Amino acid sequence: MYTFPIGVMLDSFRLPTDEALDAAKALGASGIQMYAVSGNHTPDALTAEKRRELLKRVKARGLVFSALCGDLGKGFGNREKNPALIEKSKRILDLAQDLGTDVVTTHIGVVPNNPENERYKIMSEACFTLSQYADSMGAHFAIETGPETSATLKRFLDQLGSTGVGVNLDPANLVMVTGDDPVGAVHNLKKYIVHTHAKDGNMLKKGDPEQIYGVTPMPEDMKNIPFFEEVPLGTGSVDFPAYLRALEEIGYKGYLTVEREVGDNPAADIGVAVAFLKKTIKEC
Repeated sequence: MYTFPIGVMLDSFRLPTDEALDAAKALGASGIQMYAVSGNHTPDALTAEKRRELLKRVKARGLVFSALCGDLGKGFGNREKNPALIEKSKRILDLAQDLGTDVVTTHIGVVPNNPENERYKIMSEACFTLSQYADSMGAHFAIETGPETSATLKRFLDQLGSTGVGVNLDPANLVMVTGDDPVGAVHNLKKYIVHTHAKDGNMLKKGDPEQIYGVTPMPEDMKNIPFFEEVPLGTGSVDFPAYLRALEEIGYKGYLTVEREVGDNPAADIGVAVAFLKKTIKEC
């Protein structure tokens, strides 16, 4: 099997930047992804000099940026708010290129099943604008999978007529929220996959993705229901050997970036995840 490069989400360590970089290196990762939406790592906070300094610190540890995370937490379903969100997203892509990567991952909201839905049209307009900007730079905004099935997402991407907006394939989000098959998603979205997350989880109860992601209100009697759980890599519903074989079959050569959003000891969980991926790649 192709030896996929392994990265880690720097923020998952919940440590200061340099300590997190040291931890990533110690675990044997070769790449990092970093949130660029708040704190010291936003485009506004990172001047040209600070960008050069940060990149130097990353390279000094033998690491590279696999991507930045530009999830602004709003999605692109509101036409009035979109211009500001689009401009912020563009600046994050500018930052990404200064840091040596051409991928910014993001959540765009929940793509409606019906293309005639007004929100579908609004999201299409925003993503078309982003795709044109990314195309002009040879870069990609990568939509993270999860809120909708891969078939719905592919149809949405196809009508944009560009790969400037691509896919960050997160297999756990698929199994946890829509119950979609990650292997099928890889093949459905093969044209668009530019980055992946390595995460695992289980669906506990089938729910409405629009309610789960806060697009529409969650009924009061359902607010405390756990719909899904994220679990350490290799212990959930994602069939990683089959998933990795599917990525190899479509010719994907990019990063498997470990993301751990829960747990009391994220560094230990990330270490287990990196070891699990290396073992699985070797055995497949």
